Amino acid sequence: MPLSVSVFGAAGYTGALTARLLFRHPSFELRTVTARADVGRRLEDLYPHHRVPLELERLDLDRHAELDAAVVAYPHGAAAELVGELRARGVRVVDLSADFRLRDAGVYEQWYRPHPEPELLAEAVYGLPERYRGQIRDADLVANPGCYPTAAVLALAPLARAGLVQDVVIDAKSGVSGAGRAASAKTHFVTVDENVNAYGVPRHRHTPEIEQELAALGAEVRITFTPHLLPLDQGELVSCYVTVGDGAGAADLDLLYRDSYHAEPFIELADAPPGVRDVRETNICRISVHRDQRTGRVIVFAAIDNLWKGAASQAVQNLNVMFGLPEGEGIS
Repeated sequence: MPLSVSVFGAAGYTGALTARLLFRHPSFELRTVTARADVGRRLEDLYPHHRVPLELERLDLDRHAELDAAVVAYPHGAAAELVGELRARGVRVVDLSADFRLRDAGVYEQWYRPHPEPELLAEAVYGLPERYRGQIRDADLVANPGCYPTAAVLALAPLARAGLVQDVVIDAKSGVSGAGRAASAKTHFVTVDENVNAYGVPRHRHTPEIEQELAALGAEVRITFTPHLLPLDQGELVSCYVTVGDGAGAADLDLLYRDSYHAEPFIELADAPPGVRDVRETNICRISVHRDQRTGRVIVFAAIDNLWKGAASQAVQNLNVMFGLPEGEGIS
């Protein structure tokens, strides 16, 4: 019997893609897709290429909460209350917002707003399977990572775990879909085409998430993180410039990364720096590590599809882990 699942907030880019993946998933039955502004429209009319023939409904938990699992694709700050209501009804949740990614409610308030459901923070598991697979397996609430933190943490984890990170500058670039469906003037075609812009300077909200995860690996560092908007629809590349400790001179970086990721089905190690086309519409993170002999720094590149591994397919990967299914089912 298939597991029942719904996507709440399916009219946005990541919610719609999550619905597409779950609609075709061999072990899940997609019961409901909800929206606010697009109630009554079929999802396949809104996004013909996803071909999900379900009507977007208005949320009604009395009708929609009889589920095994739910993916919440609400904006930051708006997701927490719904997540709390679903958990009170016993539904296992993957949340795509930032509301449960930061473990400290005080840090969340510094970067977002007062936390609406702080008592749930202790229950949430950070949803990066390559780091927390064991905890995700038993979790009832998984906080899907942000797209930039996914790429950055996977790029830097082997160095951080080995105690080699002293300082890091992350230069990140993403397509305009990362800004969401409700595009502002900054993401309008006329503004983005033939252009590249930095944004979120000097305080981007993904900064504390990356620092939190590096600290959990043993690297207590303050990072410099600057994202840029590219004239692409989707795709993401992070370039990490790492000042390493004294013990890094003799370290075999290739061996370090191979040992870290040889068993990971969605990590690819490459000799040459990756491009976003290498991973488009996949759950793969493609990583390349290089030593700069002149400066002593280590340079690590990581490419992902921001809508897939950076959001929707990683949410499905987390659901697979939570329910004991093959990790690549429905996404590979």
